[in-house]
Amino acid sequence: MPTPSWTVGDVTVHRVDEIPLPPATGPWLLPGATAEVVSQHPWLRPDFADPDGTPRLDSHVFAFVVAGLRVLVDTGIGNGKERSNPAWHGLRTDFAERLSTAGFPPDSVDLVILTHLHADHVGWNTRQVDGAWVPTFPNARHLTTRAERRFWSAYDMDPARRQMFRDSVVPVEEAGLLDLVDVPEEGAEVAPGLRLVPTPGHTPGHVAVELAARGRTALISGDCVHHPVQLARPDIGACVDVDPERAEATRRRLLDGLAGTDTLLLGTHFAPPTAGRVRRHGDGFRLEPVAPDVR
Repeated sequence: MPTPSWTVGDVTVHRVDEIPLPPATGPWLLPGATAEVVSQHPWLRPDFADPDGTPRLDSHVFAFVVAGLRVLVDTGIGNGKERSNPAWHGLRTDFAERLSTAGFPPDSVDLVILTHLHADHVGWNTRQVDGAWVPTFPNARHLTTRAERRFWSAYDMDPARRQMFRDSVVPVEEAGLLDLVDVPEEGAEVAPGLRLVPTPGHTPGHVAVELAARGRTALISGDCVHHPVQLARPDIGACVDVDPERAEATRRRLLDGLAGTDTLLLGTHFAPPTAGRVRRHGDGFRLEPVAPDVR
């Protein structure tokens, strides 16, 4: 399958698809994004919502080369994982082949940035070999924030979340591949042109990822914005936000900073065309889509 991509300065950002998320995901994840709300914002259709107003969401990963490093941002749901969400349980996708086709075979990856430690962002950290979960990217440093890992270390996890940590986080830690980063308010540069931007609320240590190259910038959202309807209505939160009020404040601040700029917003769960520029629209914002190249 061809790999959609966008050019940011002299960097090519590839979207490597895992799966479209089922239609039930939108109403569950974003209960405030009702058909009535979606219908008030015609620009959301046909790309980001079905004709009946159901939001569309995807699971995909972004891959690029910057400062000589082969980078992935988040690792999706993963194959063969035991998950309480039926849409994520026991997947058998060709994601690994897609990643290689895009030019990022697992052994070649240098850096994996985890925007946060939720199941649909860490799954391909590991793969099963002879009944054991082993790192998929054995030559890569895996980054997440110290605040994120500290929060989950103290959290009273239910069995499903404990299982996710056992199969997708702990094996990377035990292999010595997980680095914890302190991210101050102004962000943290982890490589030339690559910066972690604090975007707390969905989880306490959540970050977005800013890429800058030759005067151009892009921002990979993670889950501080799940869907473009949240541009039109920043007050719409996700049912799994740890701190809904903080998540909304983060989203408003982020969108206000992006509005009217040339920065490309790449949505971690945005359905195709996935990317666009933020523009002010009425009392909120809208996404001006930027179609990818297909290679």
